[in-house]
Amino acid sequence: MMSSYTAMPREGHLDHVIYMFSYLKAHHNSRLVLDPTYPDIDMDQFKRHNWKQFYGDVKELIPKNAPRSLGKEFLIRCYVDADFAGDSLTRRSRSGFIVMLNNAPLYWFSKKQSSIETSSFGSEFVAMRQCCEYLKGLRYKLRMMGIPVNNPCFVYGDNQSVLWNTSIPDSMLKKKTASVSYHFVREGVSADEWRTSYINTKLNPADIMTKNLPAGENRYRKVHMVLFDIHPKFED
Repeated sequence: MMSSYTAMPREGHLDHVIYMFSYLKAHHNSRLVLDPTYPDIDMDQFKRHNWKQFYGDVKELIPKNAPRSLGKEFLIRCYVDADFAGDSLTRRSRSGFIVMLNNAPLYWFSKKQSSIETSSFGSEFVAMRQCCEYLKGLRYKLRMMGIPVNNPCFVYGDNQSVLWNTSIPDSMLKKKTASVSYHFVREGVSADEWRTSYINTKLNPADIMTKNLPAGENRYRKVHMVLFDIHPKFED
């Protein structure tokens, strides 16, 4: 977030940077653990629907020049969230998502959106689209490295309106401003590139990518889903 002020920083920004480094000094023992074990995924949450009447026989484009797939396949999960109008100066929302290969965090994203959304529904849908755009590129890269990609990506979000629009074929979009994100995500679902499902915001680690969470159990729980060896006393 501080990267937004690299051109004209102020004294208050320096105070925040010092605070950030103080936090990192206290958490010097935190580690990313690349856990290769397969996660438990409740497939009842990611039911496959018939999208043919809306998008026809759309299928995922497989690169023709991809090498022959070898080895075991990864299961790709993603947690996505957005902070509605979080920037007090421009009122732009912030998108955040975390991508996991099996149980290993692979990629995390936190960035202000390029447009000003007038509702939390719109900001969450933009974040969902940005997440799915990355997943589309990731699936291509894995295939070009010879890694088999046969299963869809499993995307978790905490906005039920967005998830209803992206998981139920006959759900209707009421706001045309979100139409691009709406059709991009839904077409990917119909091609089975990814599937979406709800997760309670208390269990969504992408929340730490969108806002400054106060110290306590909620922040510790979400950070601990990504980092290991964090002692609870540092979260007081």
